[in-house]
Amino acid sequence: MNLRVALIGTGAVGRGVLSVLSSKNLGIILTGVADSRSGQINPDGIRIPDLLHQKENTGLCGDPSISADRVVNEAPYDILVEVSPTDAESGEPATGYIRKALDRGCHVVTSNKGPIALKYHELECQARERGVALRFEATVAGAIPIIHMLQDSLGGNEVQALYGVLNGTCNYILTRMAEEGLSYKQALDEARSLGYAETDPTYDVRGTDAAIKLVILANTIWKTGIRLRDIHVTGIDLLTEEAIRLAEEQDATIRLIGEIVPSKNIYRVSPLIIPRVHPLTVKGSLNAVILRTDLAGDLFFSGKGAGSLETASAVIGDIISIRERYAGGY
Repeated sequence: MNLRVALIGTGAVGRGVLSVLSSKNLGIILTGVADSRSGQINPDGIRIPDLLHQKENTGLCGDPSISADRVVNEAPYDILVEVSPTDAESGEPATGYIRKALDRGCHVVTSNKGPIALKYHELECQARERGVALRFEATVAGAIPIIHMLQDSLGGNEVQALYGVLNGTCNYILTRMAEEGLSYKQALDEARSLGYAETDPTYDVRGTDAAIKLVILANTIWKTGIRLRDIHVTGIDLLTEEAIRLAEEQDATIRLIGEIVPSKNIYRVSPLIIPRVHPLTVKGSLNAVILRTDLAGDLFFSGKGAGSLETASAVIGDIISIRERYAGGY
């Protein structure tokens, strides 16, 4: 029996998910889809190539009379995939969609950082009460399966600290400033031209995106209930070429590092000088994470932290994980 999925959001991540579902025979059918202006529902399955063609040519994924709310409430699905844009202040409307899907007794997979950073414990409790899964691998570090590792693969280990390069935009800018001597503005403009940075990069370069990811990681590992306001955040927007040059003269470089050390009450994101040979000196738009554990020692993970297919791979991984765990229901 095919697994039924409804998709909310057809931006870069959503289109990546659609591309994977269209190109791979995964035993998954799309029964509902919506963007901010349109939607469609088909219990027999939506033809994804036709959907992508319509989206490219009209900007709509379906009928303007069918809203995302209607898809969430009415489409027949086993898993709601919520990949709409993040609202870091309210987490809406995504949080509402997730609540409604869980209330229906459906699993949820999301790449949306807002609901997980703001309402993780409430949503997790709701999922547990309904006997369904809430998975969010794609909210942190793109294709790196860090959430899976923390939730499923470190049994018996106490995670004592976490350090990470969690924003590909900042890492690309810092890499180019160090390697080519570019100014911050030149590196940012280059990042924009390559699609690594948004037209308004504030969310990334001031450290907000990395801080939200730290909140998600802290609440996943330590169940601390910390909020964005609890993270001390310094971005890279005021970093000078001189600072980069001085670091390079010390055989070091600068990276935007997120740190969590609960025993010392450290929750921060800031540019740090680290040796060029340090594991976190990854280049370009890569992400990297170090977990410090009591039994396994230091564990290092690195990979692409952004990108349509890279993030889609984390979403698809969560879908497959749910199917394997709840296989008796499909």
